[in-house]
Amino acid sequence: MRTGDLEVDAFRVSSDAVLIVDPFEDRILVVNPAACALLGRTADALAGSSFAGLHPGQTPALVVFTDAVLTLGRHWTRTLTPALADDRTLRLEYVGARIDRDGRRLVAVTMVDLDERRRRDTGSEAELYIRDGIAEWRKVERFFQEVERENQLILKAAGEGVYGVNAEGATTFLNPAAERMLGWKAEELVGRNMHATVHHHHPDGSNYDNDDCPIYEAFRDGAVHTVTDEVFWKKDGTPLWVEYTSTPIRDRGVVVGAVVVFRDIGQRREADAKLKAALAEVDALRERLELENAYLQEEIRLEGRHRGIIGKSAAIQTTLRQVELVAPTDAAVLITGESGTGKELIARAIHEASARRERPMIRVNCAAIPRELFESEFFGHAKGAFTGALRDRVGRFELADGGTLFLDEVGEIPLEQQSKLLRVLQEGQIERVGEERTRKVDVRVIAATNRDLDAEVRRGAFRRDLFFRLNVFPIHSAPLRDRPEDIPLLALHILKRPGRAQGATATLSERDVRRLTAYHWPGNVRELENVIERALILARDGRLRIDLPGEPPPAAKAPETHGAPGAAILSEDERRARDLAAIRAALKASGGRVSGAGGAAERLGLKPTTLASRMKVAGIDPADFRRRGRG
Repeated sequence: MRTGDLEVDAFRVSSDAVLIVDPFEDRILVVNPAACALLGRTADALAGSSFAGLHPGQTPALVVFTDAVLTLGRHWTRTLTPALADDRTLRLEYVGARIDRDGRRLVAVTMVDLDERRRRDTGSEAELYIRDGIAEWRKVERFFQEVERENQLILKAAGEGVYGVNAEGATTFLNPAAERMLGWKAEELVGRNMHATVHHHHPDGSNYDNDDCPIYEAFRDGAVHTVTDEVFWKKDGTPLWVEYTSTPIRDRGVVVGAVVVFRDIGQRREADAKLKAALAEVDALRERLELENAYLQEEIRLEGRHRGIIGKSAAIQTTLRQVELVAPTDAAVLITGESGTGKELIARAIHEASARRERPMIRVNCAAIPRELFESEFFGHAKGAFTGALRDRVGRFELADGGTLFLDEVGEIPLEQQSKLLRVLQEGQIERVGEERTRKVDVRVIAATNRDLDAEVRRGAFRRDLFFRLNVFPIHSAPLRDRPEDIPLLALHILKRPGRAQGATATLSERDVRRLTAYHWPGNVRELENVIERALILARDGRLRIDLPGEPPPAAKAPETHGAPGAAILSEDERRARDLAAIRAALKASGGRVSGAGGAAERLGLKPTTLASRMKVAGIDPADFRRRGRG
């Protein structure tokens, strides 16, 4: 015979009434014949029924008993009385033992008929009483006091708050942990409406209707309700973030209330919030780095952007001295000049010579930003801030934090948006669109424009205070026609750039240089780049074919022999000779004075710098004409 069969037989033939109970599901699993006889019910009627339903009105005592058994392993009580089918009243002693089986925690309850035991033990009890007398009764009394103390310790030791409510929503009991967390004493809450006292508002302060309360819902629908993130309100009016479970209490199959077990999750929520903030910061940094990388990759891909400032003219030397002066500072710089003169090159030279060179220079083409997207482009936006904002976006100011922000075509910023830009420049703080958080930024601003901003201010198209904020250190980028001596250097630099496929071996002839120098270059360096690119494409046999806009194409001619000049060259030499003669005549008339009233530049209708450049190329010394005047 197997051991398991012997155990089953022992359970079945035992004279003690025994029930196996699942306390978590409040269900009687197995009963033996002695229990059926004691309770006056069949095994089919008892198995699967509610253990609490067998003890109507005794739920608190039943909870204390089963919790003590599960905690201590064994416990007993005489405070429970089962409901019998024939209305008999029995005095019973319940002895509970914990059973751990297949991952489940069950309770074996042995019910001992105290009257029957008393009848059996009358003789021995009388003998015991005679022998030990009052001392024994005191011992028994102390024993019961110890049992009661253990029950109280169990409730007091529980770290979770526990309280009960009846079907009317009134509080029926409260354990010490609940008192400590809520700030209410048990005697203050018992009998009061629980929801109206500690659960009356949502976390945002809006009213919490008791019809929506999951705690009350437990004794309305008979189901267990678990809530992981809500608030109870303390006695002092402050919120207590909790997670809780509301479990229905049944009496003879009827739900008569609920037991609520809750715990304080305030520290956990705070830790979660810090973690989310840290992750959001990491995401923002990652996005910023991605944008920086994309921006820098785009800058690298841009063709025709040489890093250095090429030239030896007085204007270029002045610009370089200004760059050296202002670069080490954080002063705002306003670069003015015509389109194509290299204003961005000056801005980049300032940035690369500054202490911010390890951070990027972020370029913003103000003329290309739609009016309605100005704030989003400059300051960024939060997800959902407007239609199409599907994710958080870092603005150009954040992207340039620690570096330089280059505002190209700053004169194109709409007047109504200029005040927002001015505020950021003054305060060094931004707010993303749709977000209340203020972010500090450390950005050096360099602006550029081809407009006369002073005139724009006078006619009210540009804010005076913004102009003063940007125009701390002005730099003018001279047009190419005012520095003709730089044209050969620039042309050679363009020719020597890497990656030239066609005409890679083509070189500039003296004739090419003279033509390039004599041209007025309305498009400045950008136009010169285009002309050289086109000449490279048209080059044949290593000779550039320079096509200048507005200049008639050279006449076709046979290859030159014996150094005989062609017709086109003779015509150009004649024009050059005529120009030189005019310069010499003007110098002679002015006594060798180039600039000022009555000077040669005024007589010829040229800028003094332009005339000085042409004289240098031609080798004309104005001092010669001053000596002649004296002679």
